[in-house]
Amino acid sequence: MTKLSVNINKVATIRNARGGNNPDILKVAQDCEEFGADGITVHPRPDERHIRYADVVNLRPLLRTEFNIEGYPSKEFMDLVLKVKPHQVTLVPDAPDQITSNAGWDTVAHQSFLTEVVGEFNDAGIRTSLFVGTTPGFIEYAAKIGADRVELYTEPYAAAYAKNREEAIAPFVEAARVARSLGLGLNVGHDLSLENLQYLHEQIPWVDEASIGHALICDALYMGLQQTILAYKKCLS
Repeated sequence: MTKLSVNINKVATIRNARGGNNPDILKVAQDCEEFGADGITVHPRPDERHIRYADVVNLRPLLRTEFNIEGYPSKEFMDLVLKVKPHQVTLVPDAPDQITSNAGWDTVAHQSFLTEVVGEFNDAGIRTSLFVGTTPGFIEYAAKIGADRVELYTEPYAAAYAKNREEAIAPFVEAARVARSLGLGLNVGHDLSLENLQYLHEQIPWVDEASIGHALICDALYMGLQQTILAYKKCLS
């Protein structure tokens, strides 16, 4: 079964809008685990507009499932990850002021930089995943760099799903096959929802992990957090 990692950034955004500690991000993360999530994802950004660095440190000893930290490998981010030692770090090519991730790595152009970064995390025993698009060459270079997994940036699939889901998924199936042929683990994430997740899983059943935040938290406003997590897990079963 593909694991569901719940990204709790949006919960932190609500908390930060009013100050204080409501909702309690630590309690929400533990509730997600209790309701069936297989992991928790956070993406701390330099301006700490949602998840704060302190949240990351405080979450680590509380979590019983896999902890995934996403981010651009700046010195501050790397120091945080090496201190916390999550199960997985997902490296994204985001600028500091970026609203959300909107592209994968050019692993060819950044091979030297990423090889050094990935090597440091590997030496610390932290599984590494590189956020990439569907270009086969970039996936091949992710393997050369030494990454354990790639995470496919699925926004293009989600955007095209309603018009023609077969065409939308085709490049992702091919990219997933390339990753598998290279011995890379496979994660997926970005704009996945109850509308499009099950079909993706049917076409690429060997996905290791789906990281989902925005749509899941939006659905939870109507369905409740427990029922929403169960619904997403059903799409992945």
